[in-house]
Amino acid sequence: MTKKPEKFESTWVDPDDAPAWPDEAFDRAEIAVGGEVIKPAQGTLTRRRGRPKLDAPKQQVSVRLDSDVLDGLRGLGVGWQGEMNSALREWLIRRRA
Repeated sequence: MTKKPEKFESTWVDPDDAPAWPDEAFDRAEIAVGGEVIKPAQGTLTRRRGRPKLDAPKQQVSVRLDSDVLDGLRGLGVGWQGEMNSALREWLIRRRA
């Protein structure tokens, strides 16, 4: 025979039992009346997650290369795309001079 299941205990918590917000949280919170923001949020409430945005982010492009050139670049190992970027930058500097 199977064992009788134990009584299920609810984990529901009444929202009215939630802890009160500290005053500093209210000081940082956004205040809006009728959907119009009167005071925007400040501090940790407005901090963005993830990596900060770059001033000049790299762009993805599609380039057709000869297979021997591509094999040679990939043969450089990890970071070959960065090496290719550096080599192209050096070539541009020499070309402009």
